[in-house]
Amino acid sequence: MKNLMKTSYRPRAAAPLRVALALSALACAPSWAQSSVQLSGLADAYVGSMRMAGDGARKNTLGSGGMTTSWWGLSGSEDLGGGARAIFAITSFMRLGDGSLGRFGGDTPFSRDAYVGLGGGFGTLRLGRWMAPNFLPTILFNPFGDSFAFSPLVLHANVPLFNGSGWTGTTPADTGWSSQLAYTTPDFGGLTATLQYQFGDGAIGNGKRNLGANLVYMSGPLGLTAFYERAQLTNPVAAPFADGSRRTNWMVGGFYDFAVVKLFATYGQAKNNVTDAKAKTASLGASVPLGAGKLLAAYARTRNTALDATRQTLTVGYDHSLSKRTDLYANVMHDRITGTSSGTSLGLGVRHRF
Repeated sequence: MKNLMKTSYRPRAAAPLRVALALSALACAPSWAQSSVQLSGLADAYVGSMRMAGDGARKNTLGSGGMTTSWWGLSGSEDLGGGARAIFAITSFMRLGDGSLGRFGGDTPFSRDAYVGLGGGFGTLRLGRWMAPNFLPTILFNPFGDSFAFSPLVLHANVPLFNGSGWTGTTPADTGWSSQLAYTTPDFGGLTATLQYQFGDGAIGNGKRNLGANLVYMSGPLGLTAFYERAQLTNPVAAPFADGSRRTNWMVGGFYDFAVVKLFATYGQAKNNVTDAKAKTASLGASVPLGAGKLLAAYARTRNTALDATRQTLTVGYDHSLSKRTDLYANVMHDRITGTSSGTSLGLGVRHRF
């Protein structure tokens, strides 16, 4: 359960003299608007027997973030009046196996969120570190969501394999951008747009920058999305790419919920302007309500010209709800890349939101 802490100013009943003194003090001091601070997070761990394409051996592990990367942090808002509000979020990824902060060694402590902003009828403006344009379209339009362990679409885009396959992922600049200015429009009949710009921070970025945008439309059973990124900087620590390239990345996708089955499809391309390397990815997926949970299936295929190889990944799983905040899941995944050994992985885990 989320812990909600509210502070507000409310004058107490008092003698006339005390009331007069209090009113006099208030006349000279700024008013206190109602505000809230919220501690929240998610803990996800799984027992797995993992072997990805190109791995030399199977790895038995207790992993963190089988279906969602574990995280915790603070967020809040203050009512500024007239429908406007101030907002902030400071949240960190974590690894449940050893209690480390971050998604991996060397990740910044608050790489999930570190921003302040303003919201209201005009939309929402954020300043700081926040998700990149690719993130929401990718996780909302595949049945395994933001699983960096078992979602074929997420794996192809964002998870390097660090083995003989040479696979580095197709997303050029992480799923989150630092030092950015991001504006999200109000909801127009189910359609929202987000425009994002990452500063190079002077000498570090050497005048380079990242920019991008995404569109998300959701109305009834139909969902549609698109994103575009042009990146010159790495993340979470901003620095120019080693080859000095400008890299582009785009995707379109959609889903339709027929009640008995929810179908997903995406198609996109990543390109490096220096090497002219391209990676084209197509994915399909389905989610079927079954008992107290959902039967999930997803497939992704990426043709990578830099490696002259094709990667194909298929995952089937079941996500069983124990409550609104806790679920159990079991997944089986098969992964293969041209010219390397294939691998099959299995995972059984539990996810809890707080």
